[in-house]
Amino acid sequence: MFKDPSEFRRIYIACGYTDLRYGVDGLANLIQGIYHLDPFDEGTLFLFCGRRKDRIKGLLWEGDGFLLIYKRLANGRYQWPRSEMEMRQMNADQYRRLVTGFAIDSTIHPSAARYAG
Repeated sequence: MFKDPSEFRRIYIACGYTDLRYGVDGLANLIQGIYHLDPFDEGTLFLFCGRRKDRIKGLLWEGDGFLLIYKRLANGRYQWPRSEMEMRQMNADQYRRLVTGFAIDSTIHPSAARYAG
């Protein structure tokens, strides 16, 4: 997964569970139909997580086509917000926390977050 959030103009996270069997078209339809955002917004990364929380998908329009990103953790789980039907914009710090395995909204120090639930 991209480590440097400066590669993106915006980053959105789909809270709750997403069926990760969706491909490019299915995720683009969710972005438009459910969240009322534009999946063709160049440089905007949309992130989705399944029930198991050990894998995520990302969708990024690059101007000439979509890039579908898939990451499965070997160990551990993502600390994914679960408020259903919500798409939230993330800042660079929240993105860094997410891809390194920490809760994005946590006020707990990152080293302690690994042991929380």
